[in-house]
Amino acid sequence: MGQGQEKRDGGVSGSSIATRTVRAGVDSDSGHNAVMPPVHLSSTFRFHGLGQKAEYDYTRSGNPTRSNLAEALADLEGGFGATITGSGMAAIHLVCQLVGRRELLIAPHDCYGGTHRLLTTMAKVDRFDVLFVDQSDRDALAAAFALGPKMILVETPSNPLLRVTDFSLVREFAEKFGTVMVADNTFLSPVFQNPLALGADIVVHSTTKYLNGHSDVVGGVAIAKTESLHEELEWWANCLGVTGAPFDSFLTLRGLRTLQVRMAQQAQTAKGLAELLRQHPRVRQVFYPGLEDHPNHQVAKRQQMGFGAMLSFELANLQEVERFVQSLVFFSLAESLGGVESLVAHPATMTHAAMSPEARRTAGISDGLIRLSVGLESAQDLGRDITAALNRVSIEAVS
Repeated sequence: MGQGQEKRDGGVSGSSIATRTVRAGVDSDSGHNAVMPPVHLSSTFRFHGLGQKAEYDYTRSGNPTRSNLAEALADLEGGFGATITGSGMAAIHLVCQLVGRRELLIAPHDCYGGTHRLLTTMAKVDRFDVLFVDQSDRDALAAAFALGPKMILVETPSNPLLRVTDFSLVREFAEKFGTVMVADNTFLSPVFQNPLALGADIVVHSTTKYLNGHSDVVGGVAIAKTESLHEELEWWANCLGVTGAPFDSFLTLRGLRTLQVRMAQQAQTAKGLAELLRQHPRVRQVFYPGLEDHPNHQVAKRQQMGFGAMLSFELANLQEVERFVQSLVFFSLAESLGGVESLVAHPATMTHAAMSPEARRTAGISDGLIRLSVGLESAQDLGRDITAALNRVSIEAVS
């Protein structure tokens, strides 16, 4: 059961998200009264007697440290319970177990490249059927739902183009057809968006990203709204062996304590950088839902509590991209996102390289697209860094 059910009487769940992230797991050690919860690295646990299993018996099935993290994340997202996995892709793979052979899964046409690869491959081996759809297109959604899908995966904002899917529209179709709605909330975290409150049945995260926030852990989570869905996910996670490691859970819980303050500062800086990029003559287009001219700005304002710290923008071609990333000082050229450090990525050759060129074109991912994960460095330093790199692109383009 999630922390939202177990600790409501203690006042934790009724408090602000800043308090809940800081207090998660605090004072839970009944053995030695440690303020901060210890890490339980044991792979196995002693039975009380023959046929008398204790609460935990084997870490693949359950672990106290992993339970601390699961309870915290279930509480933050408002779910019944959370299942901690070894990676974000493991969380996606886990929820896919709810879709049977020849049943249909609807996915975003512009989803993360790793998700696209997994779903495409599973469809090829006849694990289930998959249909990639522009989920902002009501007619396209209606046509897809008419096929009777078992599940729809929503990724909003999308990676890397920051498109925003209207939860109310998807919920309308999902409720009508009895479709399980799964939302990937990695880009915003529960600080800025609560998909379960907006109609989703399951929310997934790559905890590698904002929830941990320090780029030193790989992990994932699937949080279910109901007891029955949670029990099914728990069974599959144990069966498949995709559950996360105790020490990774310990580090993620440690990172979670600063989630609210990190995201508030990072989002503020990202908004300023988006405005700066929009004004530079070398930039063709900026993708950030916090900008008023973003096509999904009003939807984002309605269903989000903030606009996040991810943004993308487009230069003319691959040559300009190469000059730009080579000129940066305070952005590391690397995959992943959501850490305290700023990162720059080229989706076409990095995060979405697994997609075919045709699939990238359909999604709108050009060779000139650049994705930024804005960290906690000085906003002024990051702005000067971006401006200097763009100016170098302009100078070399003329020469």
